[in-house]
Amino acid sequence: MSDQTPPTVTESALRGLACRCPRCGKGKLYAGFLTLRPNCEACGLDYAFIDSGDGPAVFIIMLAGAIVVGAALIVEIKYQPPFWLHAVLWLPLILATTLLPLRSMKSLLIALQFHHKAAEGRLIDRTPK
Repeated sequence: MSDQTPPTVTESALRGLACRCPRCGKGKLYAGFLTLRPNCEACGLDYAFIDSGDGPAVFIIMLAGAIVVGAALIVEIKYQPPFWLHAVLWLPLILATTLLPLRSMKSLLIALQFHHKAAEGRLIDRTPK
């Protein structure tokens, strides 16, 4: 792998959106819906470094919330439907806007974490010598 040039940010982002290995872009990232594989089946990259945390869920919740609340307010102001109709309308939209993009958003953040060599924060020793 040392003879290859590192991927650009765009290539890393596309690999992430495709749910592929952040290093080679060939191996699958997931074993289940959100369960990561232990390593890449193509290049052998160990996925132990991955820690996307709650970042993907937060991004998705913010985007989905803006879409659903905006649409619900427009429908409420324009048509004033009963509350049961709001539940029928917005529950499927909430599920679609949160669950469908969650897997791609998680793998996008993983790919960008790999690209930028992100690691856990470390304290700098600032004692005078």
